[in-house]
Amino acid sequence: MNLSAREKAAEANAPHRDKIIAAKRKLRAQIPDLKERFEHLTRDIENQLDVIERERAEGIEPVPQLDFNELSTVSEAQIQRIKQRGCLVIRNVFDDERVNAWNADVATYFESNNYLERQKKGAAVDNYFSTLASDKPQIYGVFWSRAQMEARTDPNMAIAKRFMNRLWKFENLQGQEFNPDADLLYADRVRFRQPGDASLGLSAHVDSGSIERWIDPAYQQVYREVFGGDLQAYDPFDAYQRTSTVEIPSPAVCRMFRSFQAWTALTRQGPGDGTLQLLPVANAMAWMLLRALLDDIPEDELCGAAACRAMMLSDQYHSLLKRGYGSIPLMQPGDTVWWHPDVLHGVEDVHRGTGYSNVMYIAPAPDCAKNRAYSDLQRPAFEQGLSAPDFAPDNFEVDFKNRFLPEDLSPLGRQQMGYPA
Repeated sequence: MNLSAREKAAEANAPHRDKIIAAKRKLRAQIPDLKERFEHLTRDIENQLDVIERERAEGIEPVPQLDFNELSTVSEAQIQRIKQRGCLVIRNVFDDERVNAWNADVATYFESNNYLERQKKGAAVDNYFSTLASDKPQIYGVFWSRAQMEARTDPNMAIAKRFMNRLWKFENLQGQEFNPDADLLYADRVRFRQPGDASLGLSAHVDSGSIERWIDPAYQQVYREVFGGDLQAYDPFDAYQRTSTVEIPSPAVCRMFRSFQAWTALTRQGPGDGTLQLLPVANAMAWMLLRALLDDIPEDELCGAAACRAMMLSDQYHSLLKRGYGSIPLMQPGDTVWWHPDVLHGVEDVHRGTGYSNVMYIAPAPDCAKNRAYSDLQRPAFEQGLSAPDFAPDNFEVDFKNRFLPEDLSPLGRQQMGYPA
């Protein structure tokens, strides 16, 4: 029997139904001006979308861009634009020669270790990508290649992460939410997307929890200004309680706090090449949160948000936001793209280009208790060549040739992996 999206969400949310009802009743009770608040926020979102549409019509890229060498001289106006849009492209973090070598190294790592044959014989189930139809995978479940580890632990990447972390308000009356200058490595996979591929399209969504954004006490504090406080004071970059959220365990749900999601381009790729798409509106999540509390939504529903799944943009409830959604600009090898954990993002349905569209997923995970707890789980996986703990346990790399080993780590790499100094 084929279930509708609503039926699937209800099925996933069944164990949490009472919590959803209780949370919605509590939040509605503490927002006496809910209708007016939502209308005010709608006007703000519409104004931002008008600007984004006008920029695109005039050939202006709505996603902010900086060169790596400009990070130390960024103006306050540039900072404010980045924070309003919730995303950034940083160009030339790595030079072409080095990135080309990494791209070739990862390909050799796959080929010399017969990755494709192993993957076909016994890949574990990862629900997030379980619908991929391609005979050749586009997301490769490897974590410990030399190229990946060198890029993650490179000083230039550390500088870029530090810049991104410092966009956040990371200190409050209770102390420091995270250390912006110390990163803990989060091992993720690589994408090698071949021309013509139509298997990897992902609709607009956010990660790091779905229904948790309403029912989790820490998330209620993250959005305290949305849920009844001073809406004008809401700051998507206020880190208060961000590192205390508790996500419902499931495949593909990241257990670390990533201040941004991000990837590094290994090849040239632009719109039409099966690339990333973003809604460059940092406070759109606030609008989505309030939308689910309006009277037309049943008390046990959250506009399609489902437990243990990415939080999707709903055509029925969130169609307004589609106006600003679009592909990121042309990326060159060594460029990086970063987006806030509340920013809607997805992947173009089809790669219509002529060359491979390859990236390494490398996101900042600043030092904090939440991230140290995951790092303690990840370190033994690294040492044994197992899949990273957040991902399907394929464990292909246990006997891979040329796997990056603990003794290969630089001092910076040792710190990022949580080893003692």
